[in-house]
Amino acid sequence: MPGYLGHELQKCLEHADHYMLLVRWASVEHHEVGFRKSPQYQQWRELLHHFYDPFPTVLHYTHVAGPGLSTPAATEAQRP
Repeated sequence: MPGYLGHELQKCLEHADHYMLLVRWASVEHHEVGFRKSPQYQQWRELLHHFYDPFPTVLHYTHVAGPGLSTPAATEAQRP
């Protein structure tokens, strides 16, 4: 997808059934408009949304400091 920079999945050490999916986008618009309004999102939704109960919280972040992306990027964090 245009604007997609990468992703990682992390498992919580304290709660074995909690995960966090970080998806890096060049901008919030790349995620909210470019991806969410695309045919690929419809396929993503059909393949994965039935696994979510409840639907995960989706938030957007920007890099502030420390090792990471060299330019600010929107990050989607999903967790149950």
